[in-house]
Amino acid sequence: MIRFYNGKVLSFGGGLKITEDEVWVDGSRIVYVGPARAELPPFQRQIDLKGDLLMPGFKDAHTHTAMVFLRSYADDMPLQEWLYDKVFPHEAKLTPEAIYTFTRLGILEYLSSGITASFDMYYHNEAYAKANVDSGFRTVICSAMNDFDADPTNIEREFLRFNDYHELVSYRLGIHAEYTTSRQRMEYMASLAEKYQAPCYMHCAETKSEVEGCVERYGLTPPQLLDRMGLFRYGGGGFHCTWMNDEDIALFARKGIYAITNPASNLKLASGIAPVDQMLSAGVPMAIGTDGAASNNALDMFREMYLASCLQKVSRNDAAAGKAENILTMACVGGARAMGLNDCDDIAEGKLADLVVIDLHRPNMQPVNNIAKNLVFAGSKENVRLTMVNGRVLYEKGAFFVGEEPEEIYRQAAALNRSIL
Repeated sequence: MIRFYNGKVLSFGGGLKITEDEVWVDGSRIVYVGPARAELPPFQRQIDLKGDLLMPGFKDAHTHTAMVFLRSYADDMPLQEWLYDKVFPHEAKLTPEAIYTFTRLGILEYLSSGITASFDMYYHNEAYAKANVDSGFRTVICSAMNDFDADPTNIEREFLRFNDYHELVSYRLGIHAEYTTSRQRMEYMASLAEKYQAPCYMHCAETKSEVEGCVERYGLTPPQLLDRMGLFRYGGGGFHCTWMNDEDIALFARKGIYAITNPASNLKLASGIAPVDQMLSAGVPMAIGTDGAASNNALDMFREMYLASCLQKVSRNDAAAGKAENILTMACVGGARAMGLNDCDDIAEGKLADLVVIDLHRPNMQPVNNIAKNLVFAGSKENVRLTMVNGRVLYEKGAFFVGEEPEEIYRQAAALNRSIL
């Protein structure tokens, strides 16, 4: 067992609260949360928090991990030129080996940012899943059905395979987006959602042109079309949700469909600002993702939280908008539940031990007036002291414990990058 003691614990059960409890981890689970005890069982390790904060890990609820290979390669370009001239041609060269290595590189960045799980939509899922398992990292794979798939029926085979692959890996149904997927293929995806009574996810209302094109083709916005076709019958979520009208928001709220905002990517690609506060007020469940490193360019939840909050303030002309507590809850609890990781959403007995220690003894965390607001408005990756996934410490004080030395992963990634770019 591992004991965390002599610190603060941030949890969300019954509302955000901070206590001075101890937390004990046995295997992959949290087995005790409470005050210090006089009699202690034998521990393999006791971690003195020294006043620092233990909290649930952040969940990156929308990303394309292996896109780290395009980081800072195609910047300052219009969206269509970026996508069709720089991204698609190089993605076509990706091999399983490249996906494996670039994924391992991305995982290092997640860990140093306090992220303990990712919701990934990309290619070569066998290599991707292996990279996560080999690193000890938790992931949820989302299928990306579109018109370029040679065999769309492979989605069903992957759904069955990766939901019985490893305790760190699960799989959700999804299409890439309405504008890349024919009606026939969307209907097939709806049939899978019905067959397995499973939620479905996709890029949704990301850009103004996407929404206008969907209305022109079908007379409906993307959320309305996807719902009409049955893709949301058992829930699911939309990535980005930047251009949502009142009817779209009411639909998401009524059906409990998650809106996963990606503020840094939407800013960098000039896609727009998602109506986060409006969606929260309407009762839409929400989460936060980074999107891929080609359009962000960092896999950094601290930056996402800051932007998610401050963009609401400026877009609504209201400094009280984008409340830090709401944003922090989206990054931890909302992300876990959007991904179906309900055992990873909090610090409580019986939950999975996906945890982060935040160093409060850095200048940007002092004085400690309000920890939640400090995390959102002042926090950074420099404050991540330790990241634990499934009861294993994978990152601590700048060192990684993922089965391979970071420098070797960097070397492999650089060699592959040269061959692709």
